[in-house]
Amino acid sequence: MIIIGHPWVKSSRFCKVFSIEDIELTKADDIVLLEPLVDSHKYAQHCKVNNIAFAVVVNTLDDALFSNAMGAKYIVCQEDDALMIQPIAQEYLFDTQLLVLIQTQKDINKIARRGIDGVIFSEAIC
Repeated sequence: MIIIGHPWVKSSRFCKVFSIEDIELTKADDIVLLEPLVDSHKYAQHCKVNNIAFAVVVNTLDDALFSNAMGAKYIVCQEDDALMIQPIAQEYLFDTQLLVLIQTQKDINKIARRGIDGVIFSEAIC
């Protein structure tokens, strides 16, 4: 299971961006965080062409499918959406990993039991 943003586990920062200029200001080990895909698909293409790791916040299966097809490293979503997306991601062998946004450590156990790829604490997002 992937755990991002917990103080015991070293992980990259996820940085929300709203322009190409914002992307260029991120550090090499940052993950560019895009949302929503309908407004940020050009930024996703820019990231892919330039080998910049990126994640997309999604709340629909369509956005998850497109995010994977566009080369996102991670998909970030709420638990209910993850329960719908994860079986499809496994069926189609997504390269993209699915992360559930969580607030407390006690949520890790519940998400792990549901077979989701990982979690991200809100503190990991800048």
